[in-house]
Amino acid sequence: MANMFPFSSDGQDPANLRDINEPLIDHSEGQLFLNEAFKIIIEEVLCKGTDVKQKVCEWKGPEDLALLLDLELRAEGEPQQRLLQRVKDVAKYSIKTSHPRFFNQQFAGVDYHALAGRFLSEALNTNLFTYEVAPVFVLMETEVLRSLRQLVGWTEGDGIFCPGGSTSNMFAMNLARYRLFPEVKSQGLWAVPRLTIFTSAESHYSVKKGAAFLGIGTDNIIEVKVDEGGRIIPEDLDEKIKLTKSQGAVPLLVSCTSGTTVRGAFDPLDRIADVCEKHNVWMHVDSAWGGSVLFSEQHRHLMKGVARANSVAWNPHKMLMAGLQCSAFLLQDTTNLLKKCHSANATYLFQQDKFYDVNLDVGDKTVQCSRKVDCLKLWLMWKAVGSIGLAERVDKAFNLVRHLVEQMKKREGFHLLWEPEFLNVCFWFIPPSMRGKEGNADYQDRLTNVAPAIKERMIKQGTMMVGYQPLGDKVNFFRMIVLSPLVSKEDMDFSLDEIERLGNDL
Repeated sequence: MANMFPFSSDGQDPANLRDINEPLIDHSEGQLFLNEAFKIIIEEVLCKGTDVKQKVCEWKGPEDLALLLDLELRAEGEPQQRLLQRVKDVAKYSIKTSHPRFFNQQFAGVDYHALAGRFLSEALNTNLFTYEVAPVFVLMETEVLRSLRQLVGWTEGDGIFCPGGSTSNMFAMNLARYRLFPEVKSQGLWAVPRLTIFTSAESHYSVKKGAAFLGIGTDNIIEVKVDEGGRIIPEDLDEKIKLTKSQGAVPLLVSCTSGTTVRGAFDPLDRIADVCEKHNVWMHVDSAWGGSVLFSEQHRHLMKGVARANSVAWNPHKMLMAGLQCSAFLLQDTTNLLKKCHSANATYLFQQDKFYDVNLDVGDKTVQCSRKVDCLKLWLMWKAVGSIGLAERVDKAFNLVRHLVEQMKKREGFHLLWEPEFLNVCFWFIPPSMRGKEGNADYQDRLTNVAPAIKERMIKQGTMMVGYQPLGDKVNFFRMIVLSPLVSKEDMDFSLDEIERLGNDL
């Protein structure tokens, strides 16, 4: 590898450093580069990347891709034209997640107002921890969080934007523990008894990660039974809490889910709230995926009872397309619990004798120091289309799912695993060679290989992207996520045609 740091032992550049008064950055040259780079981004990512006539991906294996990109970092810089080609290569070989036929994850599409907000926040490059360095965004985040809490049903409360829903879920666990045992902050795990967390087997894996990270332990995650739709059974939750108490443990938190990752199930929040209130257990709702139904009068009933929760995780970068990342952690608490739990009172940042209201210095509410501005993209998009426009996006996605399911039921070979409650459509594709042979001994083994084989073909041809996974006793099946307003009924029909085309010879 070339020497990246060609300095002598005394720290001097043998080729002589530039004069100290000579600027190392040429602003005019840099701005010209940025202008040309933006042209490439607009053409390759926002024009071609949203065009159904273009590929979702230009797939390369890791060895070929590394060679194409020439990833090695060297001592000498490169000319602008070479750098612009690198920008184009990065765009060309990246997955086009804004493409109308990208159904792979719980994020997709592009909102241009939110994107403008993302560009602006990157250009301003500030840290959202004190009012003195981020006055606009401290006030903006406060207003966005207030508006999100209103949709939950709270007139008061607290919150913070987090680096992803997993962090929001961990914050809920940490606050629930601090509320019961505030001494844990100073004394550590010696200060607390065995704690238990209750959730379903279909909840997000971050619940287990959070328990491990916080020292609660994954063995103390108690799985609650679910019904045929993947929703928590409140009666089983009640029994599991009683059992935990009888064993001397302290029930800490119930993590409900509004929009589970695979099935898109919504736990019955009202009935779970009854159980949580009965046992004085913190109720957290992970609505990272499903929270945006609260904008829709037609579909907000899916989260009936959410206002009774202690905390809510909600990712507008998913269904609302605010852009990665945009994750809100919302609290009903009005006692400043978030700051009490997480603060370290760093005197070089959070001086108490500032000339403005120091309550505006929100950075001590989070475990982070550096914190990106994640509220601007959501605020600008919300300002552009309003709550009505966001509700229309939610309703359109549900309508597209209904069309997809209707068409799927008309076609031989498509087997729907569950009637979708949300925007997750889970199904098997049965190739002609396997139809009518469900009783064969090797049927399940053959079926589990179908989705991976079709997925490989669609990626290598670049026509579309759909995820797959097993769940419980169900072997690999497709999970198609429909959320982007760029998607049409024609795209729904194409996806079924394409799966047939790619899988009919298996």
